Amino acid sequence: MISFIVPAYNEEKFIGATLESIFASARAVGEEFEVIVVNDASTDKTAQLARDCGARVIDVHKRQIAAVRNSGAKEARGEVLFFVDADTLVPEGSIRAALAAIKAGAIGGGARVKISDPLQLRYRIFMVVFSFFYFSIARLAAGCFVFMRKDVFDKTCGFDERYYASEEVHLSRALKRLGRFVIVREAVLTSGRKAKQYSLGQQLKLFFTLLLKGPRYLMKREGLDFWYKRLD
Repeated sequence: MISFIVPAYNEEKFIGATLESIFASARAVGEEFEVIVVNDASTDKTAQLARDCGARVIDVHKRQIAAVRNSGAKEARGEVLFFVDADTLVPEGSIRAALAAIKAGAIGGGARVKISDPLQLRYRIFMVVFSFFYFSIARLAAGCFVFMRKDVFDKTCGFDERYYASEEVHLSRALKRLGRFVIVREAVLTSGRKAKQYSLGQQLKLFFTLLLKGPRYLMKREGLDFWYKRLD
């Protein structure tokens, strides 16, 4: 069985399309699957929309993405876990490529990411450069799409709950220490809402702040509006 785990906080704008893409793609692949939405204290219609789409909904009150992802993993019954963000569309090809990698001996990985919304030229250039270094050089999974064998996930103790962001980076590194970690070429599509909410200058400022202050900066929620403040 395959388990899709979708963390969600006030995602009524995106959750329907995300779940429709997961259900359609998973059915096309032909494997037995389940879809779990971890509803993290949403105050909108996220939970009801998820149930209407056929997902199993787990209600938590964490307000910390690593803990929310781990809560979903604890309930998962699948041998392979897929963590998908609530604003991300998952094509059939991405699932097939991930499962093929697992069958070929990989323990987990991620996928390349494309932005579904139109972006200004400077953002498109930034994404090309960022993607090259993040996926091709560093070979890290993006948080919007991470997959791995459940038994290996358990060995890592899951997403590191000391961090309020970058949990996918820490898990990627932990998985690499245990076996072959791959980035499949079949991309998933995620929304460009961060590009709309924050200018490129604000994002670069955050990037250099992280460089200067290091990982400890991400061990508290204060100052992490980029990840935790919903403006849409």
